[in-house]
Amino acid sequence: VRTRLHMEGLAVEVASAGTEDYHVGESADRRAIANARVRGYDVSAHRARQVSDADFRHFDQLLAMDRVNLRALRASCPVDYLGKVELFLRRAGVATPEEVPDPYYGGDADFRTVIDLAEAGAQGLIARLR
Repeated sequence: VRTRLHMEGLAVEVASAGTEDYHVGESADRRAIANARVRGYDVSAHRARQVSDADFRHFDQLLAMDRVNLRALRASCPVDYLGKVELFLRRAGVATPEEVPDPYYGGDADFRTVIDLAEAGAQGLIARLR
C-alpha cells in the first residue's frame, strides 16, 4: 500500500502493525518477502511491531485486514478514536471479499492472493484520496 501511494505521488504516512506482540522485531515471513519481490516490492527491511496507544491518536485511520484484528483494534481503542478503525478492504471500496486472509498456513498462491488484495485496496484508497 505504501509503495502504491508513493508511486501515485501521495504524501500519506503508512505504518504496519499487528494487534498481538508475538512477532515484534521479526522480519516478514520469507514467503511474503519472496512473493512481494516477484511483484516488485521489497519488504525485506520490514520489522513487525505492535499497535500502540499513540497510533490511535496519530493516524487518521487504522485499517484491519480481517475481523479478528478489527475486534482486537476496537477492544484496545480509546472511545474517542473508534471512528478511525475499519476493515481495510471496506474502507478502500472493495466489495468482496471483505477480509484479507492470513496466508501463513497456506502456500505461495495464498501470499499472491494477499498481494492482489493489497493492490486492489491500495487502488481504492488512492481513488478515495484523490
